[in-house]
Amino acid sequence: MAYLAFAEAGAGLPAAIAPAAPPPKTANLAARTQFTALEWSVVALAERDPLSTLRNPSRMAVALGNLFGDTRNPKLADPKLEALRRLAVLTWHHGYRVAESAVRAFVAAGFTLQHYELLAGSIVSARVKRRSNSR
Repeated sequence: MAYLAFAEAGAGLPAAIAPAAPPPKTANLAARTQFTALEWSVVALAERDPLSTLRNPSRMAVALGNLFGDTRNPKLADPKLEALRRLAVLTWHHGYRVAESAVRAFVAAGFTLQHYELLAGSIVSARVKRRSNSR
């Protein structure tokens, strides 16, 4: 079995063929800015949630829910996923016009602004695609 020292092999090659320099740190950050399959499913489910799921139910709503058996609680147990759901619901309903405080809460939950850009971009493009298909 032969051994080839790749570091030495690229030394005599022209610049166009020689190994490229390592990518800048922003490329690594963009590659890490992804959502898991579970997080994408939360985003997809948030499309059907009304804005009222972001508020605490009133005492009357709780009483009526207990009376008629509707005790649906859309909040997620994981605080990070709940922050994602809340921002996804707002973005599904308002697009890019989301309050800064909502984005700050999203970032405080452990996400980055790049995550928000990815989330908002994918939701807005899905909204545009659905509107153009319905015409």
